Amino acid sequence: MTLSTIDIVVVAAYAVFIFVLAQWVSREKAGKPKDSSDYFLASKSLPWWAIGASLIAANISAEQIVGMAGSGYAIGLAIASYEWMAALTLLIVGKFFLPIFLRNEIYTMPQFLEQRYGPSIRTIMALFWLALYIFVNLTSIIWLGSIAVNQVAGVDQNVALFALGAFALLYQIKGGLKAVALTDIVQVTLLVAGGLLVSALTLGKIGGDAGIIGGFTELARRAPGHFDMILSPDNPHYRELPGLAVLIGGMWIANLSYWGFNQYIIQRALAAKSLAEAQKGVVFAAFLKLLMPLVIVVPGIAAVVLAPDLARPDQAYPTMLRLLPPGLLGLVFAALIAAIVASTASKINSIATIFTLDLYAKYRKIPTLAEDDVSGRAGGERKLVLVGRITACVAIVIAMLTARPLIGQSDQAFQFIQEFSGFFTPGITVIFLLGLFWKRANEAGAIAAAVASVVVSFLFYQFLPEFPFMNRMSVVFLISLALAVVLSLVVNARANSNRITMQGVNFTTTAGFNAGGVAVILILIALYATWW
Repeated sequence: MTLSTIDIVVVAAYAVFIFVLAQWVSREKAGKPKDSSDYFLASKSLPWWAIGASLIAANISAEQIVGMAGSGYAIGLAIASYEWMAALTLLIVGKFFLPIFLRNEIYTMPQFLEQRYGPSIRTIMALFWLALYIFVNLTSIIWLGSIAVNQVAGVDQNVALFALGAFALLYQIKGGLKAVALTDIVQVTLLVAGGLLVSALTLGKIGGDAGIIGGFTELARRAPGHFDMILSPDNPHYRELPGLAVLIGGMWIANLSYWGFNQYIIQRALAAKSLAEAQKGVVFAAFLKLLMPLVIVVPGIAAVVLAPDLARPDQAYPTMLRLLPPGLLGLVFAALIAAIVASTASKINSIATIFTLDLYAKYRKIPTLAEDDVSGRAGGERKLVLVGRITACVAIVIAMLTARPLIGQSDQAFQFIQEFSGFFTPGITVIFLLGLFWKRANEAGAIAAAVASVVVSFLFYQFLPEFPFMNRMSVVFLISLALAVVLSLVVNARANSNRITMQGVNFTTTAGFNAGGVAVILILIALYATWW
Protein backbone atom coordinates (compact mmCIF):
# COMPACT_ATOMS: atom_id res chain seq x y z
CA MET A 1 0.00 0.00 0.00
CA THR A 2 1.18 3.51 -0.84
CA LEU A 3 -0.20 6.98 -0.25
CA SER A 4 -1.92 8.88 -3.02
CA THR A 5 -0.74 12.30 -4.10
CA ILE A 6 -3.36 14.09 -2.00
CA ASP A 7 -2.35 12.01 1.05
CA ILE A 8 1.30 12.93 0.58
CA VAL A 9 0.37 16.61 0.29
CA VAL A 10 -1.65 16.44 3.54
CA VAL A 11 1.19 14.73 5.44
CA ALA A 12 3.81 17.13 4.05
CA ALA A 13 1.66 20.14 4.93
CA TYR A 14 1.29 18.85 8.50
CA ALA A 15 5.03 18.29 8.86
CA VAL A 16 5.88 21.81 7.65
CA PHE A 17 3.15 23.41 9.76
CA ILE A 18 4.04 21.68 13.03
CA PHE A 19 7.77 22.28 12.56
CA VAL A 20 7.29 26.00 11.91
CA LEU A 21 4.79 26.29 14.78
CA ALA A 22 7.23 24.63 17.20
CA GLN A 23 9.98 27.10 16.30
CA TRP A 24 7.61 30.06 16.55
CA VAL A 25 6.05 29.29 19.96
CA SER A 26 9.45 28.57 21.53
CA ARG A 27 11.19 31.71 20.30
CA GLU A 28 12.77 34.01 22.89
CA LYS A 29 12.79 37.79 23.05
CA ALA A 30 15.47 39.46 20.97
CA GLY A 31 18.81 39.44 22.77
CA LYS A 32 17.71 36.93 25.42
CA PRO A 33 19.59 33.61 25.14
CA LYS A 34 17.68 30.45 26.00
CA ASP A 35 18.58 29.27 29.50
CA SER A 36 18.05 25.90 31.17
CA SER A 37 14.69 26.96 32.65
CA ASP A 38 13.46 27.86 29.16
CA TYR A 39 14.80 24.70 27.56
CA PHE A 40 13.95 22.07 30.16
CA LEU A 41 10.91 23.58 31.91
CA ALA A 42 9.36 25.89 29.29
CA SER A 43 10.17 28.89 31.53
CA LYS A 44 7.68 27.43 34.10
CA SER A 45 4.88 29.14 32.23
CA LEU A 46 2.70 26.37 30.77
CA PRO A 47 -1.10 26.93 30.86
CA TRP A 48 -3.54 24.14 31.76
CA TRP A 49 -4.54 23.30 28.20
CA ALA A 50 -0.90 22.83 27.17
CA ILE A 51 -0.22 20.65 30.23
CA GLY A 52 -3.24 18.41 29.63
CA ALA A 53 -2.66 18.06 25.92
CA SER A 54 1.06 17.50 26.36
CA LEU A 55 0.49 14.79 28.99
CA ILE A 56 -1.59 12.87 26.46
CA ALA A 57 0.70 13.60 23.51
CA ALA A 58 3.71 12.36 25.49
CA ASN A 59 1.82 9.23 26.50
CA ILE A 60 -0.03 8.30 23.30
CA SER A 61 2.40 7.24 20.62
CA ALA A 62 3.05 4.28 18.38
CA GLU A 63 3.42 2.03 21.40
CA GLN A 64 -0.14 3.02 22.36
CA ILE A 65 -1.80 3.33 18.98
CA VAL A 66 -0.19 0.42 17.17
CA GLY A 67 0.63 -1.61 20.27
CA MET A 68 -2.63 -1.17 22.17
CA ALA A 69 -4.73 -1.66 19.03
CA GLY A 70 -2.77 -4.88 18.57
CA SER A 71 -3.63 -5.91 22.12
CA GLY A 72 -7.26 -4.99 21.40
CA TYR A 73 -7.11 -7.37 18.43
CA ALA A 74 -5.58 -10.14 20.55
CA ILE A 75 -7.23 -9.54 23.93
CA GLY A 76 -10.14 -7.18 23.53
CA LEU A 77 -11.63 -4.26 25.45
CA ALA A 78 -9.96 -5.37 28.69
CA ILE A 79 -6.78 -3.64 27.52
CA ALA A 80 -8.69 -0.34 27.84
CA SER A 81 -8.19 -0.54 31.61
CA TYR A 82 -4.72 0.91 31.06
CA GLU A 83 -6.42 4.08 29.81
CA TRP A 84 -9.43 4.24 32.11
CA MET A 85 -7.55 3.49 35.33
CA ALA A 86 -4.96 6.08 34.29
CA ALA A 87 -7.70 8.73 34.40
CA LEU A 88 -8.28 8.01 38.09
CA THR A 89 -4.54 7.90 38.74
CA LEU A 90 -4.13 11.37 37.24
CA LEU A 91 -6.61 12.75 39.79
CA ILE A 92 -4.53 11.27 42.63
CA VAL A 93 -1.35 12.75 41.16
CA GLY A 94 -2.97 16.17 40.85
CA LYS A 95 -4.37 16.24 44.37
CA PHE A 96 -1.62 14.61 46.43
CA PHE A 97 1.70 14.61 44.52
CA LEU A 98 1.83 17.90 42.63
CA PRO A 99 1.37 20.13 45.70
CA ILE A 100 4.54 18.64 47.23
CA PHE A 101 6.57 18.69 44.01
CA LEU A 102 5.69 22.27 43.10
CA ARG A 103 6.06 23.62 46.65
CA ASN A 104 9.61 22.22 46.73
CA GLU A 105 10.41 23.51 43.21
CA ILE A 106 11.20 20.06 41.87
CA TYR A 107 12.27 19.94 38.22
CA THR A 108 13.43 16.32 37.86
CA MET A 109 12.49 13.14 39.68
CA PRO A 110 16.14 12.28 40.53
CA GLN A 111 16.46 15.75 42.07
CA PHE A 112 13.50 14.98 44.35
CA LEU A 113 15.20 11.76 45.43
CA GLU A 114 18.38 13.64 46.35
CA GLN A 115 16.51 16.27 48.35
CA ARG A 116 14.50 13.57 50.11
CA TYR A 117 17.11 10.82 50.60
CA GLY A 118 20.61 11.84 49.55
CA PRO A 119 22.92 12.06 46.51
CA SER A 120 23.61 8.37 45.89
CA ILE A 121 20.09 7.39 44.94
CA ARG A 122 19.82 10.42 42.66
CA THR A 123 22.70 9.16 40.54
CA ILE A 124 21.52 5.54 40.60
CA MET A 125 17.99 6.40 39.49
CA ALA A 126 19.14 8.95 36.91
CA LEU A 127 21.24 6.26 35.23
CA PHE A 128 18.37 3.79 35.47
CA TRP A 129 15.87 6.17 33.88
CA LEU A 130 18.25 7.07 31.08
CA ALA A 131 18.70 3.38 30.24
CA LEU A 132 14.96 2.68 30.43
CA TYR A 133 13.98 5.72 28.35
CA ILE A 134 16.53 5.08 25.62
CA PHE A 135 16.56 1.28 25.33
CA VAL A 136 12.89 0.51 26.08
CA ASN A 137 10.65 3.53 25.59
CA LEU A 138 12.37 5.49 22.83
CA THR A 139 13.20 2.37 20.82
CA SER A 140 9.61 1.12 21.05
CA ILE A 141 8.14 4.44 19.95
CA ILE A 142 10.18 4.74 16.77
CA TRP A 143 10.09 0.99 16.02
CA LEU A 144 6.28 0.71 16.19
CA GLY A 145 6.01 4.02 14.37
CA SER A 146 8.17 2.68 11.57
CA ILE A 147 5.91 -0.39 11.29
CA ALA A 148 2.90 1.85 10.82
CA VAL A 149 4.63 4.05 8.25
CA ASN A 150 5.84 0.97 6.36
CA GLN A 151 2.44 -0.71 6.25
CA VAL A 152 0.42 2.40 5.47
CA ALA A 153 2.73 4.35 3.17
CA GLY A 154 4.91 1.57 1.77
CA VAL A 155 8.10 3.31 2.96
CA ASP A 156 11.01 1.04 3.78
CA GLN A 157 10.90 0.43 7.54
CA ASN A 158 14.52 1.40 8.15
CA VAL A 159 14.00 4.64 6.23
CA ALA A 160 10.82 5.33 8.21
CA LEU A 161 12.55 4.65 11.53
CA PHE A 162 15.40 7.06 10.85
CA ALA A 163 13.10 9.70 9.35
CA LEU A 164 10.78 9.69 12.38
CA GLY A 165 13.66 9.95 14.82
CA ALA A 166 15.38 12.71 12.88
CA PHE A 167 12.21 14.79 12.49
CA ALA A 168 11.35 14.49 16.20
CA LEU A 169 14.89 15.57 17.09
CA LEU A 170 14.88 18.61 14.79
CA TYR A 171 11.36 19.54 15.87
CA GLN A 172 12.38 20.10 19.52
CA ILE A 173 16.14 20.57 19.56
CA LYS A 174 16.04 24.35 19.41
CA GLY A 175 13.03 25.11 21.58
CA GLY A 176 13.12 22.27 24.12
CA LEU A 177 10.05 21.54 26.24
CA LYS A 178 8.29 24.74 25.17
CA ALA A 179 8.42 23.68 21.52
CA VAL A 180 6.90 20.32 22.46
CA ALA A 181 4.25 21.35 24.99
CA LEU A 182 2.85 24.43 23.24
CA THR A 183 2.27 22.52 19.99
CA ASP A 184 0.80 19.42 21.60
CA ILE A 185 -2.73 20.84 21.59
CA VAL A 186 -2.55 20.65 17.78
CA GLN A 187 -1.07 17.16 17.92
CA VAL A 188 -3.72 15.85 20.32
CA THR A 189 -6.58 17.42 18.39
CA LEU A 190 -5.36 15.74 15.21
CA LEU A 191 -4.80 12.47 17.06
CA VAL A 192 -8.27 12.34 18.60
CA ALA A 193 -10.03 13.46 15.43
CA GLY A 194 -8.12 10.98 13.30
CA GLY A 195 -8.68 8.10 15.73
CA LEU A 196 -12.39 8.77 16.02
CA LEU A 197 -12.60 8.85 12.23
CA VAL A 198 -10.95 5.42 11.97
CA SER A 199 -13.33 4.01 14.60
CA ALA A 200 -16.35 5.50 12.85
CA LEU A 201 -15.39 4.18 9.41
CA THR A 202 -14.51 0.68 10.65
CA LEU A 203 -17.72 0.39 12.66
CA GLY A 204 -19.68 1.80 9.74
CA LYS A 205 -18.23 -0.85 7.46
CA ILE A 206 -19.21 -3.59 9.90
CA GLY A 207 -22.68 -2.13 10.46
CA GLY A 208 -23.52 -1.43 6.82
CA ASP A 209 -26.94 0.21 6.61
CA ALA A 210 -27.23 0.11 10.41
CA GLY A 211 -24.45 2.68 10.68
CA ILE A 212 -21.90 3.20 13.44
CA ILE A 213 -24.13 2.16 16.36
CA GLY A 214 -25.28 -0.90 14.48
CA GLY A 215 -21.66 -1.68 13.66
CA PHE A 216 -20.70 -1.59 17.33
CA THR A 217 -23.61 -3.89 18.20
CA GLU A 218 -22.66 -6.29 15.42
CA LEU A 219 -19.00 -6.22 16.49
CA ALA A 220 -20.00 -7.13 20.06
CA ARG A 221 -22.17 -9.96 18.70
CA ARG A 222 -19.49 -11.39 16.42
CA ALA A 223 -16.59 -11.01 18.85
CA PRO A 224 -18.22 -11.36 22.29
CA GLY A 225 -15.01 -12.58 23.95
CA HIS A 226 -13.38 -9.26 23.09
CA PHE A 227 -15.81 -7.27 25.26
CA ASP A 228 -14.97 -8.71 28.68
CA MET A 229 -13.43 -5.98 30.84
CA ILE A 230 -12.41 -8.37 33.63
CA LEU A 231 -10.82 -11.58 32.33
CA SER A 232 -11.46 -14.91 34.04
CA PRO A 233 -8.60 -17.29 34.96
CA ASP A 234 -9.46 -19.59 32.04
CA ASN A 235 -8.96 -16.77 29.52
CA PRO A 236 -5.79 -17.34 27.44
CA HIS A 237 -4.75 -13.74 28.14
CA TYR A 238 -5.31 -13.86 31.90
CA ARG A 239 -1.54 -13.70 32.42
CA GLU A 240 -1.46 -10.22 30.83
CA LEU A 241 -4.61 -8.88 32.51
CA PRO A 242 -5.31 -11.03 35.59
CA GLY A 243 -8.93 -10.32 36.51
CA LEU A 244 -9.56 -8.00 39.45
CA ALA A 245 -5.83 -7.23 39.79
CA VAL A 246 -6.49 -4.76 37.01
CA LEU A 247 -8.72 -2.77 39.36
CA ILE A 248 -7.25 -3.37 42.81
CA GLY A 249 -3.76 -4.80 42.25
CA GLY A 250 -0.67 -4.37 40.16
CA MET A 251 -2.03 -1.88 37.66
CA TRP A 252 -2.14 0.74 40.41
CA ILE A 253 1.58 0.27 40.98
CA ALA A 254 2.31 0.69 37.29
CA ASN A 255 0.02 3.72 36.95
CA LEU A 256 1.30 5.56 40.01
CA SER A 257 4.88 5.03 38.87
CA TYR A 258 4.14 6.11 35.30
CA TRP A 259 1.90 9.13 35.88
CA GLY A 260 3.29 10.33 39.19
CA PHE A 261 7.04 9.66 39.12
CA ASN A 262 7.99 9.40 35.45
CA GLN A 263 10.10 12.35 34.32
CA TYR A 264 8.86 12.67 30.77
CA ILE A 265 5.24 12.66 31.96
CA ILE A 266 5.39 14.71 35.15
CA GLN A 267 7.78 17.26 33.58
CA ARG A 268 4.81 19.01 31.96
CA ALA A 269 3.10 19.59 35.30
CA LEU A 270 6.37 20.72 36.89
CA ALA A 271 6.56 23.40 34.19
CA ALA A 272 3.14 24.86 35.08
CA LYS A 273 2.75 28.55 35.82
CA SER A 274 0.98 27.60 39.10
CA LEU A 275 -0.32 24.61 41.07
CA ALA A 276 -3.92 25.44 40.17
CA GLU A 277 -3.00 25.52 36.48
CA ALA A 278 -1.20 22.17 36.78
CA GLN A 279 -4.23 20.59 38.47
CA LYS A 280 -6.61 21.89 35.80
CA GLY A 281 -4.31 20.39 33.18
CA VAL A 282 -4.36 17.02 34.95
CA VAL A 283 -8.18 16.95 35.00
CA PHE A 284 -8.23 17.81 31.30
CA ALA A 285 -5.85 14.92 30.64
CA ALA A 286 -8.04 12.57 32.72
CA PHE A 287 -11.06 13.28 30.51
CA LEU A 288 -8.97 12.69 27.40
CA LYS A 289 -7.83 9.33 28.81
CA LEU A 290 -11.47 8.24 29.10
CA LEU A 291 -11.82 8.84 25.37
CA MET A 292 -8.66 7.04 24.27
CA PRO A 293 -10.03 3.44 24.04
CA LEU A 294 -12.53 4.63 21.43
CA VAL A 295 -9.65 6.19 19.51
CA ILE A 296 -7.23 3.27 19.84
CA VAL A 297 -8.73 -0.01 21.06
CA VAL A 298 -11.97 -0.12 19.06
CA PRO A 299 -10.19 -0.16 15.65
CA GLY A 300 -8.11 -3.09 16.92
CA ILE A 301 -11.23 -5.02 17.93
CA ALA A 302 -12.90 -4.13 14.62
CA ALA A 303 -9.98 -5.76 12.84
CA VAL A 304 -11.05 -9.10 14.37
CA VAL A 305 -14.05 -8.98 12.03
CA LEU A 306 -12.61 -7.03 9.10
CA ALA A 307 -9.15 -8.69 8.98
CA PRO A 308 -9.33 -11.92 11.01
CA ASP A 309 -6.19 -13.54 9.58
CA LEU A 310 -3.47 -11.03 10.45
CA ALA A 311 -0.03 -12.55 10.97
CA ARG A 312 0.68 -10.30 13.98
CA PRO A 313 -1.69 -8.36 16.25
CA ASP A 314 0.38 -5.17 15.83
CA GLN A 315 -0.70 -5.10 12.18
CA ALA A 316 -4.31 -4.35 13.20
CA TYR A 317 -4.24 -0.54 13.22
CA PRO A 318 -2.23 -0.06 10.01
CA THR A 319 -4.56 -2.56 8.30
CA MET A 320 -7.63 -0.58 9.36
CA LEU A 321 -6.10 2.58 7.89
CA ARG A 322 -6.22 0.91 4.48
CA LEU A 323 -10.00 1.23 4.57
CA LEU A 324 -9.79 5.01 4.40
CA PRO A 325 -10.27 6.86 1.10
CA PRO A 326 -7.55 9.16 -0.31
CA GLY A 327 -7.36 12.46 1.54
CA LEU A 328 -8.82 11.05 4.74
CA LEU A 329 -6.02 8.50 4.80
CA GLY A 330 -3.52 11.34 4.64
CA LEU A 331 -5.27 13.14 7.51
CA VAL A 332 -5.34 10.06 9.77
CA PHE A 333 -1.80 9.12 8.78
CA ALA A 334 -0.72 12.64 9.74
CA ALA A 335 -2.45 12.09 13.11
CA LEU A 336 -0.44 8.92 13.61
CA ILE A 337 2.77 10.73 12.70
CA ALA A 338 1.76 13.53 15.10
CA ALA A 339 1.47 11.05 17.96
CA ILE A 340 4.81 9.44 17.18
CA VAL A 341 6.65 12.73 16.78
CA ALA A 342 5.14 14.33 19.89
CA SER A 343 5.94 11.36 22.11
CA THR A 344 9.43 10.90 20.66
CA ALA A 345 10.23 14.58 21.09
CA SER A 346 8.97 14.49 24.69
CA LYS A 347 11.11 11.47 25.50
CA ILE A 348 14.19 13.03 23.89
CA ASN A 349 13.74 16.23 25.90
CA SER A 350 13.35 14.34 29.17
CA ILE A 351 16.46 12.26 28.49
CA ALA A 352 18.36 15.50 27.86
CA THR A 353 16.92 17.01 31.06
CA ILE A 354 17.96 14.11 33.31
CA PHE A 355 21.43 13.74 31.82
CA THR A 356 22.17 17.46 31.85
CA LEU A 357 20.75 18.48 35.21
CA ASP A 358 21.10 15.30 37.26
CA LEU A 359 24.44 14.00 36.00
CA TYR A 360 26.44 16.56 34.00
CA ALA A 361 25.64 19.63 36.11
CA LYS A 362 26.22 17.72 39.36
CA TYR A 363 29.52 16.26 38.13
CA ARG A 364 30.77 19.62 36.84
CA LYS A 365 29.29 21.45 39.88
CA ILE A 366 27.33 23.87 37.72
CA PRO A 367 24.49 25.56 39.68
CA THR A 368 21.09 24.56 38.31
CA LEU A 369 17.45 25.56 38.47
CA ALA A 370 16.86 24.75 42.14
CA GLU A 371 19.91 26.62 43.41
CA ASP A 372 20.11 30.25 44.46
CA ASP A 373 23.57 31.07 43.09
CA VAL A 374 22.30 33.19 40.21
CA SER A 375 25.70 34.68 39.38
CA GLY A 376 27.34 31.25 39.34
CA ARG A 377 24.50 29.79 37.34
CA ALA A 378 24.59 32.46 34.65
CA GLY A 379 27.98 31.36 33.37
CA GLY A 380 26.86 27.76 32.91
CA GLU A 381 23.43 28.28 31.35
CA ARG A 382 24.56 28.29 27.73
CA LYS A 383 26.69 25.20 28.36
CA LEU A 384 23.77 23.33 29.97
CA VAL A 385 21.52 24.00 26.99
CA LEU A 386 24.28 22.90 24.59
CA VAL A 387 24.84 19.69 26.57
CA GLY A 388 21.10 19.06 26.52
CA ARG A 389 21.01 19.37 22.74
CA ILE A 390 24.03 17.09 22.29
CA THR A 391 22.46 14.53 24.62
CA ALA A 392 19.25 14.62 22.60
CA CYS A 393 21.18 13.83 19.42
CA VAL A 394 23.12 10.97 20.98
CA ALA A 395 20.02 9.44 22.56
CA ILE A 396 18.00 9.26 19.34
CA VAL A 397 20.95 7.83 17.38
CA ILE A 398 21.37 5.06 19.97
CA ALA A 399 17.64 4.32 19.86
CA MET A 400 17.64 4.14 16.07
CA LEU A 401 20.50 1.64 16.06
CA THR A 402 19.09 -0.60 18.80
CA ALA A 403 15.36 -0.55 18.02
CA ARG A 404 15.29 -3.62 15.75
CA PRO A 405 17.35 -5.99 17.94
CA LEU A 406 15.57 -4.94 21.15
CA ILE A 407 11.91 -4.56 20.08
CA GLY A 408 11.69 -6.16 16.64
CA GLN A 409 11.00 -9.72 17.83
CA SER A 410 8.08 -8.90 20.13
CA ASP A 411 4.62 -10.13 19.09
CA GLN A 412 2.72 -7.59 21.22
CA ALA A 413 5.09 -4.73 21.85
CA PHE A 414 2.75 -2.90 24.22
CA GLN A 415 2.55 -5.91 26.55
CA PHE A 416 6.34 -6.42 26.27
CA ILE A 417 6.94 -2.87 27.45
CA GLN A 418 4.53 -3.23 30.37
CA GLU A 419 6.08 -6.50 31.54
CA PHE A 420 9.69 -5.31 31.24
CA SER A 421 8.94 -2.03 32.99
CA GLY A 422 7.24 -4.05 35.72
CA PHE A 423 10.66 -5.20 36.94
CA PHE A 424 11.35 -1.67 38.18
CA THR A 425 8.01 0.00 38.88
CA PRO A 426 7.30 -1.65 42.28
CA GLY A 427 10.56 -0.33 43.73
CA ILE A 428 10.08 3.12 42.19
CA THR A 429 6.56 3.36 43.61
CA VAL A 430 7.76 2.33 47.08
CA ILE A 431 10.61 4.87 47.04
CA PHE A 432 8.41 7.80 46.08
CA LEU A 433 5.36 6.97 48.20
CA LEU A 434 7.51 6.58 51.32
CA GLY A 435 9.51 9.67 50.38
CA LEU A 436 6.37 11.75 50.02
CA PHE A 437 4.37 10.53 52.98
CA TRP A 438 6.64 8.86 55.61
CA LYS A 439 9.25 11.01 57.34
CA ARG A 440 11.22 8.03 58.70
CA ALA A 441 12.07 6.65 55.23
CA ASN A 442 15.78 6.94 54.43
CA GLU A 443 18.28 6.30 51.65
CA ALA A 444 19.26 2.80 52.86
CA GLY A 445 15.63 1.69 52.66
CA ALA A 446 15.12 3.37 49.30
CA ILE A 447 18.15 1.73 47.68
CA ALA A 448 17.13 -1.64 49.14
CA ALA A 449 13.65 -1.26 47.65
CA ALA A 450 15.09 -0.44 44.22
CA VAL A 451 17.46 -3.42 44.24
CA ALA A 452 14.86 -5.84 45.66
CA SER A 453 12.36 -4.81 43.00
CA VAL A 454 14.67 -5.87 40.17
CA VAL A 455 16.07 -9.00 41.83
CA VAL A 456 12.77 -10.43 43.08
CA SER A 457 11.03 -9.60 39.77
CA PHE A 458 13.78 -11.42 37.88
CA LEU A 459 13.45 -14.47 40.13
CA PHE A 460 9.70 -14.57 39.54
CA TYR A 461 10.25 -14.21 35.80
CA GLN A 462 12.81 -17.04 35.77
CA PHE A 463 11.13 -19.56 38.06
CA LEU A 464 7.43 -18.68 37.77
CA PRO A 465 7.12 -17.44 34.18
CA GLU A 466 3.36 -18.11 34.03
CA PHE A 467 2.66 -15.99 37.11
CA PRO A 468 0.70 -12.92 35.87
CA PHE A 469 3.05 -9.96 35.79
CA MET A 470 0.52 -7.62 37.42
CA ASN A 471 0.24 -10.00 40.36
CA ARG A 472 4.02 -10.24 40.35
CA MET A 473 4.24 -6.46 40.67
CA SER A 474 1.89 -6.56 43.67
CA VAL A 475 3.96 -9.19 45.45
CA VAL A 476 7.25 -7.47 44.61
CA PHE A 477 5.80 -4.14 45.78
CA LEU A 478 4.93 -5.61 49.19
CA ILE A 479 8.36 -7.24 49.55
CA SER A 480 10.16 -4.03 48.54
CA LEU A 481 7.94 -1.99 50.85
CA ALA A 482 8.62 -4.28 53.82
CA LEU A 483 12.37 -4.19 53.17
CA ALA A 484 12.39 -0.39 52.84
CA VAL A 485 10.42 0.05 56.08
CA VAL A 486 12.63 -2.36 58.08
CA LEU A 487 15.89 -0.80 56.89
CA SER A 488 14.57 2.71 57.47
CA LEU A 489 13.76 1.75 61.06
CA VAL A 490 17.06 -0.07 61.68
CA VAL A 491 19.52 2.22 59.86
CA ASN A 492 19.83 5.81 60.98
CA ALA A 493 19.42 8.43 58.28
CA ARG A 494 22.22 10.91 57.70
CA ALA A 495 21.74 14.28 59.33
CA ASN A 496 19.78 16.77 57.22
CA SER A 497 19.29 14.21 54.43
CA ASN A 498 15.60 15.13 54.10
CA ARG A 499 15.31 18.62 52.60
CA ILE A 500 11.73 18.22 51.35
CA THR A 501 9.45 20.59 53.22
CA MET A 502 5.73 20.10 53.84
CA GLN A 503 5.34 23.64 55.17
CA GLY A 504 2.88 25.48 52.98
CA VAL A 505 1.73 22.32 51.18
CA ASN A 506 -2.06 22.38 50.82
CA PHE A 507 -3.97 19.35 49.54
CA THR A 508 -7.22 21.29 49.26
CA THR A 509 -8.34 21.49 45.63
CA THR A 510 -10.63 23.91 43.83
CA ALA A 511 -14.32 23.33 43.23
CA GLY A 512 -13.58 22.90 39.53
CA PHE A 513 -11.01 20.17 40.19
CA ASN A 514 -13.40 18.41 42.57
CA ALA A 515 -16.30 18.58 40.12
CA GLY A 516 -14.13 17.26 37.29
CA GLY A 517 -12.83 14.48 39.52
CA VAL A 518 -16.33 13.36 40.50
CA ALA A 519 -17.38 13.36 36.84
CA VAL A 520 -14.40 11.17 35.89
CA ILE A 521 -15.19 8.70 38.69
CA LEU A 522 -18.88 8.47 37.74
CA ILE A 523 -18.00 7.85 34.09
CA LEU A 524 -15.58 5.10 35.14
CA ILE A 525 -18.24 3.42 37.28
CA ALA A 526 -20.66 3.52 34.36
CA LEU A 527 -18.10 2.06 31.94
CA TYR A 528 -17.15 -0.87 34.17
CA ALA A 529 -20.77 -1.53 35.14
CA THR A 530 -21.64 -1.77 31.44
CA TRP A 531 -18.75 -4.01 30.35
CA TRP A 532 -18.04 -6.04 33.52
